[in-house]
Amino acid sequence: MNWNQLLSTKRFGQEAYHAKRDDDRSEFQRDYDRLIFSAPFRRLQNKTQVFPLPGSVFVHNRLTHSLEVACVGRSLGVSVAHKLKLKKHIESPYLEEIGSIVSAACLAHDLGNPPFGHSGEKAIATYFSEGNCQHLKAEMTDEEWKDITCFEGNANTLRLLTHKFNGRRPGGFVLTYSTLASIVKYPYASIHSDEKKQKFGFFDSEKTDFEKIASELGIPRSPQNPNRYVRHPLVYLVEAADDICYQIMDIEDAHKLRILTSDETKELFLNFFDDSRKARRQETMLMVTDVNEQIAYLRSSVIGQLIEECSTVFAENEEAILNGNFTSPLIKKIPELSAQAYETCSKKAFAKIYRSQEVLDVELAGYKIILTLLEHLVTAVLSPEKAYSEQLLMRIPEQYETNSPSVYGKIMAVLDYISGMTDVYALDLYRKITGMNIPTL
Repeated sequence: MNWNQLLSTKRFGQEAYHAKRDDDRSEFQRDYDRLIFSAPFRRLQNKTQVFPLPGSVFVHNRLTHSLEVACVGRSLGVSVAHKLKLKKHIESPYLEEIGSIVSAACLAHDLGNPPFGHSGEKAIATYFSEGNCQHLKAEMTDEEWKDITCFEGNANTLRLLTHKFNGRRPGGFVLTYSTLASIVKYPYASIHSDEKKQKFGFFDSEKTDFEKIASELGIPRSPQNPNRYVRHPLVYLVEAADDICYQIMDIEDAHKLRILTSDETKELFLNFFDDSRKARRQETMLMVTDVNEQIAYLRSSVIGQLIEECSTVFAENEEAILNGNFTSPLIKKIPELSAQAYETCSKKAFAKIYRSQEVLDVELAGYKIILTLLEHLVTAVLSPEKAYSEQLLMRIPEQYETNSPSVYGKIMAVLDYISGMTDVYALDLYRKITGMNIPTL
């Protein structure tokens, strides 16, 4: 791969209108702005990140998480662009825009996630793989069946950004090729995913679209597995920004919710620094007496260090990344001290945060809500002639193709609708269709 081809301002769906503009904003900044002002992005404010949506204590939701990831991603991109310029062999005129591309991709990276976090993904997948829908397998291809039985928020993000919904323009969000490619963390179809992780980057419905993007940007197939593509290099920066934010910010949220003590949290963050740097941070931290401010200072110091270390790893491995021979997340290659501290944070987060009662309660409730919505909506699109189905289908906006000629198309329309819901909307619809809540007359 080469940077001159990888960094392209051509827009997906508007290739015929591709032309250089005279504007203060670059095409990649336009991507960022287009995402910020979109309805799917706004809806992230009512989607669970890890903890239940905020009550008296404000913690992260999908919106604030995405904004923070975009900030870290921009810093990573700027740092990498600076390091690559020092090598003096890059010809691309858009090298300075790497920060803008990565920040836009970071904004979009969670748009395809359904309500209630990862439990929503599990509920969708298990409804088809373990529920009463086994008879549908005969009406789909192997690829289509794998798509829905291993439903993936990552793949759904690419669909949301590129799919032409009813009444909408071709190309979906009409983002640049480079921004779209930077989002695809797993550049292969569901049928070629790992049987254990079952992660993949695009549904069968978007396979042709991704192949078009890869061809335009010069992204080759993997030398180890021709059924997969190698990653666009900037995917590594988007992934690193997400890794940095969700791990470090979840620790800070846990402190605010008193799941972790102040001493525990400070120790987790101070572990990232050697003795001399630790001493300086402890001295600076004591300039304020507010504990939350002390934690915030340490958190920002950790993030700053991880940005520098991850961007250094990228620059040092640029050749292997461009050749498709680099396969590790950047966070796995940082210096040993930071790597050990990060691993300690991960273990603490799994033991005391992700398995906490508050988180499990949301997952259990979300699982039940999603399963119930699927049961009613899938039945409705497959049997539209029934009286109840007719009424329920009137609830689904016209942009979703519930009258698709194929079973796969109908199912994907339901998944488009459900995955776009906020937690609050999903709960409200659940209460209404189960008769738990009747509108006041």
